[in-house]
Amino acid sequence: MSTMPAAVTTALKEVECHEVPVPDVEPGRVLVRTRLASICGSDLHIAYMGWNVRDLPLAPGYPGHEGVGEVVDGGDSAFETGAVVLTAPNIWSSRVFAGYQLIDPRFLIRLPGDVPLAHLLMAQQLGTVVYGCKLLPPLLGRTVVVIGQGSVGLFHDFMLRRLGAHRIIAIEPIPDRLAAGVAMGVDEAIGLTGQKATEAVLDLTDGQGADLVVEAVGSADTLNQSMMLARDRGRVAVFGLPPNMEMAPFDWDTFFRRRLTMHSVHGGQDEPGLPDFRLAVDFIRNGEVDVSPLVTHQFPIWEVGEAFELAHSKDDGALKVSLTF
Repeated sequence: MSTMPAAVTTALKEVECHEVPVPDVEPGRVLVRTRLASICGSDLHIAYMGWNVRDLPLAPGYPGHEGVGEVVDGGDSAFETGAVVLTAPNIWSSRVFAGYQLIDPRFLIRLPGDVPLAHLLMAQQLGTVVYGCKLLPPLLGRTVVVIGQGSVGLFHDFMLRRLGAHRIIAIEPIPDRLAAGVAMGVDEAIGLTGQKATEAVLDLTDGQGADLVVEAVGSADTLNQSMMLARDRGRVAVFGLPPNMEMAPFDWDTFFRRRLTMHSVHGGQDEPGLPDFRLAVDFIRNGEVDVSPLVTHQFPIWEVGEAFELAHSKDDGALKVSLTF
């Protein structure tokens, strides 16, 4: 086959399916035929909001980075033809929204054959959350607020409980997503936004705020809200990407007065051996986390525009929107 379908972002909020050449085989790189790919919130930040976008159209397949596929050519690597793999490239080399991708073998993990691929696909995003949780302080007995109950927020619910968090408070205005958080085991579910949500958290914590706030949305509003939700000397984990390339307003006064610590989460795919993603695969295979409620919608690649629209609107109970090839 000389051509393949691939998603191409031709303009912001314009994602189309094009026929493009299949990449040529290269020594030291693996040619993978994509079976499934899922749309991440960071893909929306790039294709819809313009983060890290300097020229359009974007490269075919970019910025997709959550995928499972089958090895077509191992490129002299340890991956044999026919092996089923999780593709977890870093954001700079992502080309998962394409029928075939040429990928560095360090971004691949062999997958077990006894778990549905749609479930194993969730290991990519769960792996990034596992990586982010390694950056956190001890949480035994602590109170945590998670802003956003998309798949990232839900995976944080799962991991934070495993790390010993005593109380998890979820903030999410979309009822279906908030219900998913309740099913994942959060202790308090707040279906509000903005100041009302902040007041609700302060009421629940006797005015003190949370020991840790996880910002899992990626907006200037929720970034600044996270600092209002944290207690004095608390910590904010910024998981959400910036919404665009513009400088975001920052509530320096609250950050300074509350003596907060803040860190971003980025780079799990660059850790040698992808340990966090391997652990995520194990969590799913062993049934320690039920990802089936997250796998809500699938579209064929030629309907990628509609898939992105649904992922953006979050209508129809959409949690994770996937593409089939």
